[in-house]
Amino acid sequence: MTQLTGTPKRRVAILISGRGSNMKSLVEAARAPNYPAEVAMVVSNRPDALGLEWAKAQGLPTLAMDHTHYEDRAHFDCQLSSVLQSAKIELVALAGFMRLLTESFVAAWHDKLINIHPSLLPAFKGLNTHQRALDAGVRVSGCTVHFVRTEMDVGPIIQQAAVPVLPSDSAEDLAARVLAAEHKIYPSALALVASGQAVVDGDQVRSTPQVNQQQTLFSPPLQ
Repeated sequence: MTQLTGTPKRRVAILISGRGSNMKSLVEAARAPNYPAEVAMVVSNRPDALGLEWAKAQGLPTLAMDHTHYEDRAHFDCQLSSVLQSAKIELVALAGFMRLLTESFVAAWHDKLINIHPSLLPAFKGLNTHQRALDAGVRVSGCTVHFVRTEMDVGPIIQQAAVPVLPSDSAEDLAARVLAAEHKIYPSALALVASGQAVVDGDQVRSTPQVNQQQTLFSPPLQ
């Protein structure tokens, strides 16, 4: 992803609840001089989140906001939004942030809030995506980065990656294959948004990069 000379990097906050493996992929990507975004802070709603400790060790500004210490979901989201605004955050990336956000928070960060989901949306929204994919007998699964809307796992799609589902797969096997794709696609999608190459037009994202027309994934492979 090319960063225009003299163009300031967009300030990004990453929100996590656990180990933050996708957070790590974003942080690593943002270290490149030409990456169009910088990780300005990492916030977790769980003070014991392993990803928070990792971020601290990297020298990143971190904040633990224990959601159990707030009156309700609306109060937590209001305080979170205030923190992000005070830090001059421009984009928010959800990376395993296991809380549904209120309508007011999503509205305040409209088209500035992105999420990654371990399925090819709109298929398999919600939890237990990999087992549900196996139970449905699909031959291809994957992951999706999208702008967040109030409804869970809904919003204009920025980028997707597909992986094969193997006959021998367990849910854990498929999860590992999808996660490897997530670690590649999330930095790419964030770069598209931060550089202005992916913008929302109605209910869809318009991207300047060309669609990949070179490869087709066949599962099972063609004979």
